[in-house]
Amino acid sequence: MDTALPSIFVSHGSPMIALEPGDAGRFMQRLGPAIDAAFGRPKAILAISAHTAARAPLLLGAARHEAVYDFGDFDPRLNLMRYDAPGSPELARAAAALLQAAQLPVHLLDQGGLDHGIWTALRYIYPGADIPVVPLAFVPSESPAQQFALGAALAPLAAEGVLVLGSGSITHNLRRVFAGGRRPAGGDLQPEIPESAAFRAWMQARSAARDWDALFDYRARAPHAIDMHPTDEHLLPWYVAAGAGGRATAALRLHASVTLGSLGMDAYAFGAPAARLAEQLEPAAALR
Repeated sequence: MDTALPSIFVSHGSPMIALEPGDAGRFMQRLGPAIDAAFGRPKAILAISAHTAARAPLLLGAARHEAVYDFGDFDPRLNLMRYDAPGSPELARAAAALLQAAQLPVHLLDQGGLDHGIWTALRYIYPGADIPVVPLAFVPSESPAQQFALGAALAPLAAEGVLVLGSGSITHNLRRVFAGGRRPAGGDLQPEIPESAAFRAWMQARSAARDWDALFDYRARAPHAIDMHPTDEHLLPWYVAAGAGGRATAALRLHASVTLGSLGMDAYAFGAPAARLAEQLEPAAALR
């Protein structure tokens, strides 16, 4: 079996997904076993999260990582959760070499830590915390096209059994989400607002059409783009993961859901192996 992996983007939404998995968390619980069944267990994970950013790409190459509680005013039970995972200095060096070969600036630190965009997702995808993780900090001021180029430089890792995993949110306007308070009730039961539905549908349609030019210019072309992403750090990891998968194949939406009315929780897979993963998860998913 060809073990080259697709790259993946998942929506973590907010830290509360660790306590309230909803549809997206339940999907992620199925995702790890599906990856293992289709391709074999990843040797390592290169993680790009909305919450680890820097002025130049930066790899955290520590031998060990712990969960970072980079949030406030959420349920205090979150601060008791742990995700202590091995790191991979070897993978960090290999990723740095790929970025340097692509003439991209990169820094490498022997420091560790998994922000909540990484550990809340991985607690569902690989709860055993036994796969080495290397966080890659991206530059949030760079364009979607530049994020795609960052991911494209990392594409060779897929053939080495490394899972490139982006984590953010397909829509992310916390002013709308928390308009009713910091802990609004209803979660997945709240009806989706039209603006979120229109944006998510546009992303899925342009992805299926491989319309990369439109996707790179989403802030001008997508409906309600600024409303759904007042700042776009939660969507930019999508482009890094997409770049790792390449332009040749369509991005496949593996999961679609919304929580709190406007927080899109969609997940995507990229690259030629994405179709196999979609079939492993659900035969109908490959037709979306």
